[in-house]
Amino acid sequence: MKKERSVLRKIKFNRIILCWIWLAAIYSLPSYAQEIEQSIRETDPEMDMVPTDTIPVLLLDSIPGEIIFQPVEIEETALPDSVSQEAILVADSVFLKEGLEIDKKIFKPNSTKAVIYSAIVPGLGQIYNRKYWKLPLVYGGFMGFIYAITWNNQTYQDYYQAYTDIMEDSQRYTADENYNDFHDSWLDYLSRANRGNPENWVNNTNFQDQLKRKKDYFRRYRDLSIILTVGFYFICMLDAYVDAELFNFDISQDLSMRVEPIVVPQTGYTPRMIGMNWSITF
Repeated sequence: MKKERSVLRKIKFNRIILCWIWLAAIYSLPSYAQEIEQSIRETDPEMDMVPTDTIPVLLLDSIPGEIIFQPVEIEETALPDSVSQEAILVADSVFLKEGLEIDKKIFKPNSTKAVIYSAIVPGLGQIYNRKYWKLPLVYGGFMGFIYAITWNNQTYQDYYQAYTDIMEDSQRYTADENYNDFHDSWLDYLSRANRGNPENWVNNTNFQDQLKRKKDYFRRYRDLSIILTVGFYFICMLDAYVDAELFNFDISQDLSMRVEPIVVPQTGYTPRMIGMNWSITF
């Protein structure tokens, strides 16, 4: 039994030694091949003149054997110059077409054009900037201002005509008490009960002052509506200019506004309060 164990131990030991020898041979083989290649180049100078289109190949036979350094040529199929030039032209044309398509997709409005378009037709600058959601605001604002101008002007004209006619009728009635051809413009502002006796109202200074105040009131608001319409027109032009200038402006995601309820607890100096907290993050 002891002899069998010793034999097994020797076999294992021999196997370990062979493994180490095999590993050492694997790691030393590349350096050994480089040394052989260097020695061959020193003995044969023509080896340095190997063409650049060749690949040196080491043919290794089983050990022991010969290690042969042999250059292997690579066959290249060169294309004609016309074919290569056509390929280059096609690649350039494709690159230019793709570049033009990319440039067409990137839109950057011109602020000067936006202002001019908005000055010619209100809202056209917003269409040029592709801010279509602003069109209802623009045209809704102009419709509101136009309605205010029209209504105030019409009411002003009615009171202006009534005041002018009552002053004329007052002068004629003062000169001739039998005058009864009164104008309907100021009679329409009397109640039905008072229309039967216009003589009592033609020289009524309070009624005349009331017509005058109404006339001046609606004239003032008509003029104010015109001024606001002109101001809104310039605001639309300014909005088109700012939109064009800030079209590619990067707005950070941190820009936010929060509105939330808040409860302040009661202290020794202040009572408990409930309110709203408005915070802006930028």
